[in-house]
Amino acid sequence: MRAMVLRRTGEPLAMTELPDRAPGPGEIRVAVAACGVCRTDLHVVDGDLPDPVLPIVPGHEIVGRVEALGPGVADPAVGQRVGIPWLGHTCGVCDYCRRGQENLCDAPLFTGYTRDGGFATHAIADARYAFPLGEDGDDVALAPLLCAGLIGWRSLVMAGEARTLGLYGFGAAAHIVAQVARWQGRSVFAFTRAGDARSQDFARSLGAAWAGASEDAPPEPLDAAIIYAPVGSLVPLALRAVRKGGRVVCAGIHMTDIPSFPYRWLWEERQILSVANLTRQDGTDFLRAASAARVTTQTTRYPLARANEALADLRAGRFDGAAVLVP
Repeated sequence: MRAMVLRRTGEPLAMTELPDRAPGPGEIRVAVAACGVCRTDLHVVDGDLPDPVLPIVPGHEIVGRVEALGPGVADPAVGQRVGIPWLGHTCGVCDYCRRGQENLCDAPLFTGYTRDGGFATHAIADARYAFPLGEDGDDVALAPLLCAGLIGWRSLVMAGEARTLGLYGFGAAAHIVAQVARWQGRSVFAFTRAGDARSQDFARSLGAAWAGASEDAPPEPLDAAIIYAPVGSLVPLALRAVRKGGRVVCAGIHMTDIPSFPYRWLWEERQILSVANLTRQDGTDFLRAASAARVTTQTTRYPLARANEALADLRAGRFDGAAVLVP
């Protein structure tokens, strides 16, 4: 197998020939057809997330075909198309797992961070954490759903029944969530970096009722806001944009420090919430909703060998939607 390997944080990934790997008990081997490039991959490569298991193959938005089954695996079947997400394994015995909060498991494994991921021709995965994808849709178009979509969905659920919804940072996750939110009958307000007319036009093309700079006040108070950009200074801005009793949901796994702000911006029962990982039920619910809403993804394709270029383009905001590697 070939893989783009991170040997030290802060260094470029290196194309590496690795021995073919056999799936262990409860595991499957997947021939990777496409793997999305997520901002979390940037956080892993840049060293923003602590204690990655190095060397590591990044990538956790994997679409592929089951090629081999490990001992004890009957489902999914060989040849079936599956998606492999960020949450790659949980212990099943800690208090969180027993309470149905496997996203908060005390001993998890994360694809592309603490177990090898999908910037490769093949990947090994826990069979229990592989989502059946069926045969509808293109592999590349489906890949961003496996994290941008899943985390976007969990953040949308945590936003509650908000009818007016602000999305701060209009990238891979927001461009998916905007479509689901519009299908649900919500009004979407998109916030981007000042002067980013391209992203604002993109948001309006997906049904946003308004698009402007993060520093701008929306034309009406928001019931909830979701922050996808990893920028802590957006939290006070979003708090000032939501109505009394409104919610601000921080959807990223990493965010720069949140600056201090007056208590009165939080007062009147506004809330700040964070999203951590996902559950398998999130995956089932979201993939059903995405199909019903006929979500389409805008993608930019890169060959596997150009993974470093894809990461650099993501960091610089050179494309709309999502980047996807194709082995």
